[in-house]
Amino acid sequence: MTDDTRAPALAARVSGTVRVVGAGLLGSSIGHALTPLGVDVALSDTSPAQLRLAIDYGAGRAATDADDPALVVVCTPPDVVADTVAAELARYPRAVVTDVASVKLDPLRDLRARGIDLTHYIGSHPMAGRERGGAISARADIFAGRPWVICRDEETPAGDLAIVEALALDLGATPVEMTPEEHDRSVALVSHVPQVVASLLAARFASAPEASLALAGQGVRDTTRIAHSAPELWVQILAANADPVVEQLDLMAADLARVADALRAPDAPGSRRTAADAMRQGNVGVARLPGKHGQKRRFESFVVMVDDASGQLGRLFGDLGELGVNVEDLRLEHSPGAPLGLAEISVDPATLEAAVDGMSARGWRIAGTSD
Repeated sequence: MTDDTRAPALAARVSGTVRVVGAGLLGSSIGHALTPLGVDVALSDTSPAQLRLAIDYGAGRAATDADDPALVVVCTPPDVVADTVAAELARYPRAVVTDVASVKLDPLRDLRARGIDLTHYIGSHPMAGRERGGAISARADIFAGRPWVICRDEETPAGDLAIVEALALDLGATPVEMTPEEHDRSVALVSHVPQVVASLLAARFASAPEASLALAGQGVRDTTRIAHSAPELWVQILAANADPVVEQLDLMAADLARVADALRAPDAPGSRRTAADAMRQGNVGVARLPGKHGQKRRFESFVVMVDDASGQLGRLFGDLGELGVNVEDLRLEHSPGAPLGLAEISVDPATLEAAVDGMSARGWRIAGTSD
């Protein structure tokens, strides 16, 4: 094959050059998702090394002074978002400028206080990310199926709104309209406070005995996974959204104190009820969380014991595929030194029995069933 040029598999909704300012995790991921659609992605970053790395990985090309972007996406750290948005609006007055910062009200207030014309600015925020940052961690699929909040106002031209919505759709995300206030209260609850809680819980392990940590299973790993996140970034986010975060932390602190007081005298009247009510409220809350693709669906799971040997995971997925089992979610757990791992597979409840019977018939050991 002499010509390595390939036509994009799908047509992009956005047109013209998309300028991405900040070639870290989100900026590079946007480039990775748009480039296969044939979009001209021009990358800019204050770090030459970060920029070169993003380009080497295929997230786009280096921006030039001759660029005339139709859309500018600001993907800088929260403490410089307002400065960057202001600079981009001044440099490209015909472009629509959006940003992906995780706090929306603080930079908007800053920009308004400067008296900047914000007609072509639309704040937005993809509810996507990874616990590791940088261009090296970027992935084209991190936005797929995730909400993308768009904070329009009454002065936003319909055409500008359509451009930002088109960006979200091209990245596989689902556009959701909110006011900046609604957004910041929402992310305080579902993103910022969980980060604080995960970090505080993981901090208890810093001085814990090795023998205790050796007992850790998937539950504690699930609840502390995001504790890997960068402290420098989170200090900026929490400071910018302090009021809603403090409100939720105060409510949680009161709940923790109530349970702790009950457990100080577990045999006292009402103590067990207090603990049970706290657990039950957790059941109610987690049942309301969206499931796969943002739908409030409940799945059933079964656990397959997988030998710690080469090719076993490939065989597992192959057998599930041949049985026509649609895997809604998958969690793998492997304890150090154990000769096997556990694969927890979530499926539609209607297919659970057939999936378990089919996998058992193919020689797989299902946890909780007799051989």
